[in-house]
Amino acid sequence: MMRRNLLIAGALAAVTVAAWIVAGQSPGKKSMQEVRLMTLEPGHFHAALIQKEMYTDVSPRVHVYAPLGFDLTEHLNRIARFNLRAEKPTSWELEIHTGADSLARMLRERPGNVVVISGRNRGKIDRVKASVDAGLNVLVDKPWIIDAADFQKLDAALRSAEKQKLIAYDIMTERSEITTILQKELIHDREVFGELTKGTEQEPAIFMDSVHYILKLVAGAPNIRPGWFFDVREQGEGLADITTHLVDLIQWMVYPGQGIDYRKDVDVLAAERWPTTLTREQFRRVTNEPNFPAFLASDIKDGKLEYYCNGWVAYRLRGVHAKINVIWNYEAQEGGDTHFAVFRGTRSRVEIRQGREEKFRPELYVVPNGAAEKEAIRAALERRTAALQSSWPGIGVEERNGQLIVTIPDKYHVGHEAHFAEVTARFLDYLRDPRRLPSWERENMLAKYFVTTRAVELSRRKQER
Repeated sequence: MMRRNLLIAGALAAVTVAAWIVAGQSPGKKSMQEVRLMTLEPGHFHAALIQKEMYTDVSPRVHVYAPLGFDLTEHLNRIARFNLRAEKPTSWELEIHTGADSLARMLRERPGNVVVISGRNRGKIDRVKASVDAGLNVLVDKPWIIDAADFQKLDAALRSAEKQKLIAYDIMTERSEITTILQKELIHDREVFGELTKGTEQEPAIFMDSVHYILKLVAGAPNIRPGWFFDVREQGEGLADITTHLVDLIQWMVYPGQGIDYRKDVDVLAAERWPTTLTREQFRRVTNEPNFPAFLASDIKDGKLEYYCNGWVAYRLRGVHAKINVIWNYEAQEGGDTHFAVFRGTRSRVEIRQGREEKFRPELYVVPNGAAEKEAIRAALERRTAALQSSWPGIGVEERNGQLIVTIPDKYHVGHEAHFAEVTARFLDYLRDPRRLPSWERENMLAKYFVTTRAVELSRRKQER
């Protein structure tokens, strides 16, 4: 308890706090800035990463509505580190609103016009819909839903936002990754790639493999996770969580600017789930809790926690076979999270690899389907990278160990955390002019979450057989 109080005191001393507001008191005067953020129950570190940078036309004063406890303390500490860092420190001012029913109080007081939501995933869509129905824009971390039973709520929330010309935006950071951006360019170059094959369920045309680690550093500090993070009924399974990024990328890359109709364009074929097992000591290291909490009792087998964070899903998208594999290991022996993605074309495969050979930094490969085509494909690849110089000056082509690689200057490898600022900048641009929000975003949101929640259903059915 003493440690918790010290953390709170340290966070409040380091962050410029305009007021500590207790139940029943009115909020301070609204900022005259156009965009005023309200952070609702921040339970995930992504909520803080939105504030890793400052933004033009966004008030530095942010109102945080959350119960007093671990999640709030961790959020304040992260913002404090941003304000105190030596290089480009931020200057956020926080007004903290604690007490019962944070959502109702926020909607009643409304000191801002944008709600940032990144925390517990069960019931998240209810918080999203209530905010939108109240006339507020929302910037929301994935996943919006973790259960197919909430699918209609997602549809209703998106329709409500569309009707009111509000921006309800999913934080899809992986669209900002440079290797993904260039991979998208190459799979639409017929001279380099040919045409995307249809593939089969056994050998899909598109395969993505994403490996993550439970114990990791975030913003330079150990990421202490709350105990509820390991409750799949609260957090969601791996297939409902990380998979959202990968399904989103496939739609966005293969069919740019097109809406995906989940009712006729998507066919989820099969899925499987399995746990990562944590000992009590491993759980303590990542949560600072000495024992497994009571709400995880049904997930404890032989004294160890079975955390269902792993899975794969196979599906067809407009007849093209895709497979996604998501893994959560406990701790990386070297490197960190990794991403592998392959698209199979009639002339070549375009692959992102991020293993030991790449020193755990993503690299983009072009692999000709036949040795005889290698020189022609290299020439086509050089023409394409030359044409992209206006957008990405400095990219090039080299052959390394007999393989064609798109060389990317270090300045473009900004990392996962920096992508949050890029997503937020897009969101702010849409706020300034809602007409800029692409019409296909709503359809593709539905298609994405149809795949992920259907995958969870199928994987559970398979395990029950």
